[in-house]
Amino acid sequence: MIPALSQVCTLAAPLETDVADYAAAACRTIELWLGKVEAYLETHSAADLKRLLAEHEVSAPVASYQGGLLTSQGAARAEHWSHFGRRLALCRELGVQTLVVAADIPAPLDAQAVDRAKVSLKQAAQQAGEHGVRLALEFQAQAALCNNLQTAAALIEETASPHLGICLDLFHFHTGPSKWEDLAHVSPENLFHVQVCDLSGTARELAADGDRILPGEGDLPVAALIDHLRRIGYTGCVSVELMNPALWQAPPRQFAEIAMTALRRVLGQAQMS
Repeated sequence: MIPALSQVCTLAAPLETDVADYAAAACRTIELWLGKVEAYLETHSAADLKRLLAEHEVSAPVASYQGGLLTSQGAARAEHWSHFGRRLALCRELGVQTLVVAADIPAPLDAQAVDRAKVSLKQAAQQAGEHGVRLALEFQAQAALCNNLQTAAALIEETASPHLGICLDLFHFHTGPSKWEDLAHVSPENLFHVQVCDLSGTARELAADGDRILPGEGDLPVAALIDHLRRIGYTGCVSVELMNPALWQAPPRQFAEIAMTALRRVLGQAQMS
């Protein structure tokens, strides 16, 4: 498995600082946060970003995230899909292989919304494939539909596209209605990306993104999840993803050092220099 850090973990820092400081902390793989990338591209080119990554010997195989695709309508849908098209082109140019797509499907839910989501998934997967990009569908614990791993796997199986797979976010797995038995639905073929964090002393019903802490420092079964991924032969990225405002205040170099140490510990890997 490939240890990675998501740029959202140091949201307050500019992209250039992330890349340099993550690399200095022996992080060789990052999950791009597209909001940061788009801000960087206001004054730089995609070629500049590729040179920056190459200079620091950092790869960026995954980017997060695209929302609003599945059940939006009218002008909002047109805007989301236009944005999606631009992001696919950007991913292709940067060599990003996997784009995380949020299953942000709101209530109320009816049969028409379910059908719309299924059609949208097929269209999105087809469009992604045309750009040479894979989509990793991230189930959302609070969504009206696709709030658990089993449903995400079923939607992906029904879509039957090689360009659509699962993003397994441990936070949403724990705080939503997913069950440990649902891990039987993931395989090296349909699992495109994994995001990990931890929680400590927080009931799952009350947990919010801001409660996320480093993996291995709380109560979640991070080690058991990693053991399962190892058993099924998953070899993709495992990325630390934290949206904790307290951690956003830390210098990226300092955060990256402690995050990589924590991540390598749960992955059973020796710390790199």
